[in-house]
Amino acid sequence: MKDKVIIITGASSGIGKALALECARQGARLALASRSPIKHQELLPFSENILYIPTDVTREEDCKVLIEKTIERFGHLDILFNNAGISMRALFIELDLQVIRRLMDTNFWGTVYCTKYALPYLLQSKGSLVGVSSIAGYKGLPGRTGYSASKFAMQGFLEVIRIENIKKGLHVLIACPGFTSSNIRNVALSKDGTTQGETPLDESKLMPAGTVAKHIISGVKRRKDRIILTTEGKLTVLLNKFFPKMMDKIVYNHMAKEPNSPFK
Repeated sequence: MKDKVIIITGASSGIGKALALECARQGARLALASRSPIKHQELLPFSENILYIPTDVTREEDCKVLIEKTIERFGHLDILFNNAGISMRALFIELDLQVIRRLMDTNFWGTVYCTKYALPYLLQSKGSLVGVSSIAGYKGLPGRTGYSASKFAMQGFLEVIRIENIKKGLHVLIACPGFTSSNIRNVALSKDGTTQGETPLDESKLMPAGTVAKHIISGVKRRKDRIILTTEGKLTVLLNKFFPKMMDKIVYNHMAKEPNSPFK
């Protein structure tokens, strides 16, 4: 990753923060995008190679400016990590539809906007376009209609970009972590659009964000088409190919065991 120019959206926390730290340690030049201020003390030693750009990926103009400022500062672009994302937990029948719109605007449209303006530069460098998706992009998760829908949409979009540019040297990676230790569940939206506040999972038992970041960066270096993380995640994707009806019941029962699950 040394001297690679990299954009990371959603860089203020979780997997985005972990990607920033790992890429910085490997000598990359970074454009870090986030709605929230980025104050990572660990990045101070690398500050001369880092550009911070306030960005709301739900706004097309913000995404355009993100790419323009990156090119203005560094001259080219090698990797775009579409990482910005939010989650939710509520039954669809009880859900305010604005919640789904907010998830689609961030998780799907944020990826579309950034990719649109970054693509010409990635084609020039024969670089990497990365979407940080989820196992929820392979298997619908009950209580997460908006989240699964946005991740399914992201994966379909990125697959088409890969195929359209198959002869142009563009690398497209769809990275699908399983449950990862981060703040995504704390800020997940409830049925009325307010934040959930507390995670329903034991975060200490989940894959650390730093480990996820290292797997994703390895996938970029090896120019893999997709990576699926955690044993549970790999089993979910594999079994769903052959036994989808059985997996419906297994996923339902698994998610129903969460504290304060919206369904039983």
